[in-house]
Amino acid sequence: MEKQGVSQYALIKKYHVSPGQITRLKRNESVSTHTIEMFCKILSCQVGDIMEYVPDEE
Repeated sequence: MEKQGVSQYALIKKYHVSPGQITRLKRNESVSTHTIEMFCKILSCQVGDIMEYVPDEE
C-alpha cells in the first residue's frame, strides 16, 4: 500500500473496502479470494506481493 501511495482511508472511502477486511488482513486472518483479487486490482500487484502460504504446524 505504501509503495502505491494508497492509505487505509483511501481503501475505505475511495474503493469502498470494509474496515473489517482490512483488519482481517492485518491480523493474518482468513479472507476470501474476492477480497484478495480486489486488493490486487487496487494496488496493481500480484497475489504473492500481498500474501504468502505458510502451512500449519502439525
